[in-house]
Amino acid sequence: MKSVVLASNNSGKIREFNALLAQAGYQVRPQADFEVPECPEPHPTFIENALAKARHAAHYSGLPALADDSGICAPALNGAPGIYSARYAGEPKSDTANNAKLGADLAGSADPSVYYVCVLVWLQHAEDPTPVIAEGRWYGQWLPEARGEHGFGYDPHFYLPEYGQTAAQLAPELKNRISHRAQALQQLLARIRSSPSAP
Repeated sequence: MKSVVLASNNSGKIREFNALLAQAGYQVRPQADFEVPECPEPHPTFIENALAKARHAAHYSGLPALADDSGICAPALNGAPGIYSARYAGEPKSDTANNAKLGADLAGSADPSVYYVCVLVWLQHAEDPTPVIAEGRWYGQWLPEARGEHGFGYDPHFYLPEYGQTAAQLAPELKNRISHRAQALQQLLARIRSSPSAP
């Protein structure tokens, strides 16, 4: 297994990425294993923040780096929470508080549609001039009442009409095949494999 550092310490993401990347021969390690300090995320887009995090993690770890910048977007709120999804309700980070705020913000809206976005960036090293970038989007609807015990973040409220379940009710194996993160990762792996500099 080849090691790659994930520019995150989110245990849910670590689990999902390891499940998704093990089949390709990679072991995903959290940046905490390398004492990587928190990376500033001052940029207004998912792609810029993901790139900054990947360079930061690669620099401190000396390993190839994978960074994910993801969030949930509500068209009725002009795309909010977007890049602010993890701290939508402020500090400290709290899934419960974030879900409550988004639910309140959408309560008067006639449009319950929401979608998850995941942008992935893969770098061979911190100065890599040709990052591999992929994006996945997963469309659903906001459900006011929470359902399900799986997943994390906004998953208990992210309702998928075609399955009649929220993302938190899906079996983890199914979620790992259809989620925004899974879509982006499949794109990323295909691009890595086709790259002349692939490890």
